[in-house]
Amino acid sequence: MSENTTRTLTVPPGSRRETGTVARSGRSIIWVFLAPTLIGLGLFNFVPIIGSFVLAFFRWDIISDPVFVGFDNFVDLATNPTVSVSFLNTIGFVVVAVILQLGVALVLAVLVQSRMPSWLRTFFRSALFFPLILSAASVSLIMAYLFNQEFGLVNQTLNLIGIADVGWLTTGFGAKVVVLLVYVWQNFGFTFLLFIGGLAAIPSEVYEASSLDGAAGWTQFRMITLPLVSPTLLVASVMAIINALQIFDQPWVLTRGGPGDETRTAVMVIYESAFRQLDFGGASAIGIVLTLLIMLVTAIQFRLSRRFVFYG
Repeated sequence: MSENTTRTLTVPPGSRRETGTVARSGRSIIWVFLAPTLIGLGLFNFVPIIGSFVLAFFRWDIISDPVFVGFDNFVDLATNPTVSVSFLNTIGFVVVAVILQLGVALVLAVLVQSRMPSWLRTFFRSALFFPLILSAASVSLIMAYLFNQEFGLVNQTLNLIGIADVGWLTTGFGAKVVVLLVYVWQNFGFTFLLFIGGLAAIPSEVYEASSLDGAAGWTQFRMITLPLVSPTLLVASVMAIINALQIFDQPWVLTRGGPGDETRTAVMVIYESAFRQLDFGGASAIGIVLTLLIMLVTAIQFRLSRRFVFYG
C-alpha cells in the first residue's frame, strides 16, 4: 500500500518543464491578442503625444525644415492676447458649464429615480441620454438656425409674446449663452446616467430609517443622498471638466469664435494656429499648456476629494 501511494505521489520527470512551456505559451497568446490594441495606442496616442511635445520646441510650417527655437513658442504664448483671451473664455465656460451640467443631471436623476412606473423611468433615461449620441456638429448647425436673429424659431416664438428679436449669435453675451446651452443640453446625458447608477446603489433602508426619524425632502437629499452619491459626483465632475476644457465643436460651428474673440476657446486657437497659420510649433505649445492645466485641475479635484467624498 505504501509503495503504491509513493508511486502515485511521485512527480513525473519533465512535468515542471511542461508546465513552464504551457505558461509561456499562454503568455504568448495573451500578447498576440493585446498586440492590435497596443499598436493602435502607440501609433495614435503615444507617438502623437511625444511628437507634439518635441514639436513645441521647434518652429515648423510643414513647407520648410523645422527650426529649433527652445522655449520661444511658450514665451510667445504669454504675449499673445488671443491665446490669453481663449484660455480665459475656456476657464469661464468650464466653471458655468460644469456647474449647470452636474446640477441639471443630478436633479433629473433624483426625479427619475423617485417613485414612478418602470416603463416611464426607462423612457426618461433613454430620452435624456439621446442628445449625447448625436453629432455635435450637426446639433450645433441645427441650433444655429433655431437661434438665428432674422428667421430663427426662438426669436419668432419670442415675438409672439411681444419680445423683440434677440441677437443670440451676434452679441457677445448672447453667443456665450447659446454655446453654453447647446453644450450642456448635449452632454448632460452621460452625467445623468452616472448619477442614476450612483443613486440606484443607495440602499432604500437608509431612506426608510431617516423617514422614521422625521427626515424628508431636502433634509434627506442633503444628509443622505449627497454624501452617498459623492464618489459618483467626483467621477462625473472630473470627466465633465476634462471634456469642457476641450470644447471645440459647438463654438466653432455656431460662432467661429465670434463675435470678436468672445467665444474663442483654447482648442480653437490650437486648430487655427496649426491649420490656418501653419504654426505647428506654437499650436503644440498651446496643447501642452492645456494638457498641464487639465492635469493640474484633476490633481486638485482628487486632493480636495479627501475632504468631501464619502466612501461609506
